[in-house]
Amino acid sequence: MTLDGYAAVITGAGSGMGAAVARRFAREGARVVVSDIDEAAATVVAREIDPSGRRAVGIRCDVAEAADCAELVAGAERFLGSPIDVFMANAGVSFAGDFLEASPEALRRVVDVNVTGSILSAQAALRSLLRSPRASLVFTGSISGVTARARRSVYNASKHALTGLVKALALEFGPCGVRVNAIAPGSTDTPFLRAHLAKVSPDVDRAIGEIVGAMPLGRLVSPEDFADAAVFLVSPAARSVTGHVLMLDGGASAGRM
Repeated sequence: MTLDGYAAVITGAGSGMGAAVARRFAREGARVVVSDIDEAAATVVAREIDPSGRRAVGIRCDVAEAADCAELVAGAERFLGSPIDVFMANAGVSFAGDFLEASPEALRRVVDVNVTGSILSAQAALRSLLRSPRASLVFTGSISGVTARARRSVYNASKHALTGLVKALALEFGPCGVRVNAIAPGSTDTPFLRAHLAKVSPDVDRAIGEIVGAMPLGRLVSPEDFADAAVFLVSPAARSVTGHVLMLDGGASAGRM
């Protein structure tokens, strides 16, 4: 198996893309820590992976809190019995709406989770990753990190920040043997997407149809597509890949159709 014996941690893994990554990593031979701010959801995914609790565990973490990030890494090392080989910084929140009407609390939450949370969780994880001979740190970016859309302002800003973070950390930690990359999905068929569309459209299914119609491949990205990309980036097949943002968007960022 591609990841046989690997020790992996995935944040935001209680559902959607993070859960798909946790399941796929486990199928590839890794032991996994399923982390989410919703501890019950994380535990459900971990038990689906391994009801015995030997190869998967759920741990609560609010990535916007430094103490939670430190405890996640400590708890992961206790469960895994080794340093972390793979850390997937996947936790994130969305933003859609009129910039001038957004509350300071709503704006701050996007930055706290998507930017500060990614930084804090990566900082905690790197202290463990530096002791692994096959260390890989992967962020969940977005097509919104290389392009922009009206009424997604703060989300766009947060994902652009991750693009810079990936490049800087790749330069800083490459000499230490840690690879740092990101996956930038386009519209992905997850509860996260549907919840976002429900805020901006009275007909979610119609909105999804419009998105599909604008994508060169004519289909949404699936959580399984995302998990496939994650396996590649953390595996030996990508041993020379670092500082890279892998577009996983069905061709949407190539230009307007």
